This record gives sequence, C-alpha cells and structure tokens, in this order.
Amino acid sequence: MIIAGLQKLTLIDYPGKLASTVFLAGCNFSCPWCYSSELVLPKKIKEHPRFSKKEVFRFLKEKKGLLEGVVICGGEPTLQKNLANFIKKIKKLDFSIKLDTNGSNPKILKKLIDKKLIDYVAMDIKYPKERYKNLKAIEESIEELKQGGVDYEFRTTVVPTVLEKKDILKIAKWIGGENVKYYLQNFRPEKTLNPEFEKIKPYPEKYLLGIKKAIAPFFETCEVR
Repeated sequence: MIIAGLQKLTLIDYPGKLASTVFLAGCNFSCPWCYSSELVLPKKIKEHPRFSKKEVFRFLKEKKGLLEGVVICGGEPTLQKNLANFIKKIKKLDFSIKLDTNGSNPKILKKLIDKKLIDYVAMDIKYPKERYKNLKAIEESIEELKQGGVDYEFRTTVVPTVLEKKDILKIAKWIGGENVKYYLQNFRPEKTLNPEFEKIKPYPEKYLLGIKKAIAPFFETCEVR
C-alpha cells in the first residue's frame, strides 16, 4: 500500500463530519484534467514522499474522540491489495469511513459494503455512459450503490472541452433516481495531469447553476459545489 498523503483535517470532504484524509497512490484512469498527478503518474508516485501505516495510525489514535471520520481517496483506492484490512484497523478506532472511487472495481466495492467497512461512498461519474471503455464495471458499481447498503453520492467534475450541458443531461438520465444525490463540481485548472488543461477557463457558476436546474428533477438532491 502506497500512502502518499495525509490531510490532518478536512471540513468539506466528509459530509457532516470532521475528518482527516488519507491519499493512496496509483490509478487505473488517466483523466487529463486530474490535479493529483503525483498520485497517478508512476514516475511522480516513485518520487513523491510517502507515509507509513504506523505514522497514519499514530496520528489517528491521537485524534480519537476529536475527529469523526476518515476519507480514503486516491488515485483509486480500490487498487490497493490490503485496503480492506487497512480500513478494518481504522474502524476499530471508531472512525467512520468515506471512500472516494471511480467505480472501476465493483467487486471490491461490494466486499467493503457487505463487510460494513465503509459508511459513505463518493463515486465519480466521468462521462456519459457511451464514452466509458469499462462501462460494465461502472454500471455494476452504480447498481451496487443504488441497492442501499451504504450512504452514497455521485459527482461529476464539469470540465470545459470535455463535458457540456447535453453531456450532463445524459448522465442525469442514466444515473438518476429517487434516492440519488448528485453533485456538480467545477473544474480547477491547477497542476493538471495534462498541462494543457491548465489553460482552460472553468465554466461560470451561472452555467453550472443552469445545468443544475435542468437536471434536478432526476435526483433527490442535486447541488453545485
């Protein structure tokens, strides 16, 4: 397991909870707009500073009773072979667990849910379904979450040149449902995987709010972050 970062406090990454975030390196996607290249590109992963499990657990034990949750993100956390055991040890310290995932590993997702090792899942929806190369896995993860075994949300980073309103409408029709929470996130043009994306200007908030208004009927909750 490659632990490449530890954010000691986040007020926004775990809904309703004071949390810390553990960043795991390695990803099976190469989204050009990703702003965590040090968690994705093999060369950068190799050069990036690492944390040991002992350091992480030492910190969490010190914060027991002060923090409520731990966010496990990446990269793509479900690629880590020892993820379940790692989470199990954190759960024993009475922390709630939020998992951030791209949904490409439905078997691991199901295992974590069935074993009650995670309490909240945020799954990124990158594109409309016709643009996914691994659609079967993505749809399995979507259906697994919709079965209601864990609290969850879907979210999409709205990147100019990649997605526009018609694309988000397609996504809404695909993943929408009565109990589904969906969040639109504006693109941030900073230290992107492909440096060319740093030149792209994010959509105005007004544009995203217009999309939200159009797709809100498909969801229980729909917001712009």
